[in-house]
Amino acid sequence: MTGRAAVPEVIWARPERAGRGPRPAYSRADIAAAAVRIADAGGLDAVSMRHVAAELGCGTMSLYNYVPRKEDLYELMVDAVSGEHELWEPSGDWRADTLRVAHQTRGLMRRHPWLPRLMSGIYGFSPNALRYLEHCLVCLDPLEVSYGTKMELVAMVNSVVTMYVANELDTAERARSLPWSEEQEHAVRIAYLGGRIATGEYPRMAAAFAEDAGPIDLEAVFDRALWRVLDAFAPRG
Repeated sequence: MTGRAAVPEVIWARPERAGRGPRPAYSRADIAAAAVRIADAGGLDAVSMRHVAAELGCGTMSLYNYVPRKEDLYELMVDAVSGEHELWEPSGDWRADTLRVAHQTRGLMRRHPWLPRLMSGIYGFSPNALRYLEHCLVCLDPLEVSYGTKMELVAMVNSVVTMYVANELDTAERARSLPWSEEQEHAVRIAYLGGRIATGEYPRMAAAFAEDAGPIDLEAVFDRALWRVLDAFAPRG
């Protein structure tokens, strides 16, 4: 079943409720909330029209009257969680404000681990997503570049955050699947790596490890990655 949509359409262009007739039993917000609950509990693959309908207590065919396609369901989900963004009054420091946005997005993705898989321009123009994008551009008002360049900056920051969080989530998932602790896994791999470097076959890697043998500060790495993106658009003087 693919729903009733036979041509491309944007769900937001369809009225949620017809002008006449009985009030719908469910709102788009109800449907999105049900789908988000399922995804938060079981991952994106657990989301199906059948499962969402069961969560709501309606028939699967009835759900298609509200959401013609599964892609529309995904869009409702992205819009719902996009509404969790805090939209504050910008400070006037576009770098600090953009970093704040990035950290907030990272937190959002951690709360909803399925979200990185849906980070696509296809789902980027829902009502809450548009409010978020407008907020990002307001934060960039002090940066004297074209709006096209600002849009590129926002896209690049979002890409860095998405890739970083996806890697964090993948690492955490792999760690949970191990029959031993993550610390034990790291210890074995570090010991192996140290042995390989000690052979002298990898002098540049040896030099790199000699520069900083301490634990990696992943929060600092995240911030440095973002700073480098921002510096590419307006280097600090």
